[in-house]
Amino acid sequence: MKTMSKLGLACLLAAFLSLGALGRSAAPDLLKAHADILGAPGSGISGTAVFLQIGTGILPTVQVIVTVDGLAPGTKHGFHIHENGDCGNAFAAAGGHFDPGPFGNSTPPDTNHPFHMGDLPNLKADSHGRATFITTTSRITLSDGPLTILDGNGSAVIVHALEDLGTTGLPPGAGGARIACGIVVAD
Repeated sequence: MKTMSKLGLACLLAAFLSLGALGRSAAPDLLKAHADILGAPGSGISGTAVFLQIGTGILPTVQVIVTVDGLAPGTKHGFHIHENGDCGNAFAAAGGHFDPGPFGNSTPPDTNHPFHMGDLPNLKADSHGRATFITTTSRITLSDGPLTILDGNGSAVIVHALEDLGTTGLPPGAGGARIACGIVVAD
């Protein structure tokens, strides 16, 4: 699990270091955060989400690298960033999907779905129950500003029981029950 995250991070860092070899003055600023993902006790679900942001300009992008083990083989699961850095109360304390836009946070779950800033691709478990993805988004930042997931109350990542269908008003369009959670912390 951590091997994939470390491999992705190593590849990205190697690419940055090679910029200097190409005659550029310095590698861009790199901001990092991670979340250690744990399922309910006895579930066997665990994983890691790594967040990497290059630069802090007008529209920075964040690469998200996720690996989760212990899922049922061949299943799909909604995966989102939620508005509070708290995994208490059976993961309900994480609040709603991260969405500081015009609807604000804690809207009814499907009001702005699938356009929440915290919406990410579904996890797809392989035949061994491992799900991995790498995606890049400009919906969130690690730097200061309205889209930061490192604000005063923090953020968490949630693995949902079901696939996120990307629908509005058709339960469980956003993935249903919460089966795992990880608090996002800056590195």
